[in-house]
Amino acid sequence: NPTEVQMSQLVLPCHTNHRGELSTGQLLKWIDTAACLSAERHAGCPCVTASMDDIYFEHTISVGQVVNIKAKVNRAFNSSMEVGIQVSYEDLCSGKHCSICKAYATFVAQGPSNSKVKLKPLTPQTEEEKTEHSIAAERRRMRLVHKDTLKDLLIRSPRETELETRDGSVAVPAEKTRVESVELVLPPHANHQGNTFGGQIMAWMENVATIAASRLCHAHPTLRAIEMFHFRGPSQVGDRLVLKAIVNNAFKNSMEVGVCTEAYGQEMSVSRRHINSAFMTFEVLDQEGRPCTLPMVAP
Repeated sequence: NPTEVQMSQLVLPCHTNHRGELSTGQLLKWIDTAACLSAERHAGCPCVTASMDDIYFEHTISVGQVVNIKAKVNRAFNSSMEVGIQVSYEDLCSGKHCSICKAYATFVAQGPSNSKVKLKPLTPQTEEEKTEHSIAAERRRMRLVHKDTLKDLLIRSPRETELETRDGSVAVPAEKTRVESVELVLPPHANHQGNTFGGQIMAWMENVATIAASRLCHAHPTLRAIEMFHFRGPSQVGDRLVLKAIVNNAFKNSMEVGVCTEAYGQEMSVSRRHINSAFMTFEVLDQEGRPCTLPMVAP
């Protein structure tokens, strides 16, 4: 497959958290970079991240291990294409290989002055590629209705009134978990067109979501799943990105954190642009690796 890109990264201490495990934000940056290279190989021009589908992380990765990422274009539509990504880790000492996650990203090709580019069709070769090619159209349909589905949930969802925790104590006010942070987009955060890397924005979002989750559990949470990232517009070098996160709800062994990213230029009087929103699921593990019971949240 001429669009296939393989990337191998050695996990160093600078890439890890306090437990010596690879930061999910760093992994998202590597995933986005590999997927973008694959998309640009097919398009023959610059591409930007439009969305990243749900991601479920099966294992954590430790310092000293190698992350192997394989990305290739599954199908090209008019000006967008779906890139499939497979992530695994390799232990150089034992020779063990293990799958970490699969992801699907949508990239849009950009011509001069951000004009749309009509992509050439992709011809699948192997049986696996033919399967992914055929399913890609249905995944695209699901992405297009994703926004409407979330709006429908907000309208139809019943309001819960039970605010007692499982042990009878008072629930934690959601406001105590709120986080707001500002990042200045600098040249190292942007691509060759001056647009902020999608992977960098996702990494910043993961960071504030982790802080919000920590404020509820007073521990170091582990990210288990990310619901679809959908980029609603670009941001450029010089923009200020405002990242906001809050715990939406806590279940017995997991919690959902909502994250929102907005952008503005040097003048704060200019209205902020909504860049991205996502929902992340965290859990807290004890020393034996078992999920801990979490306090409830009072909205």
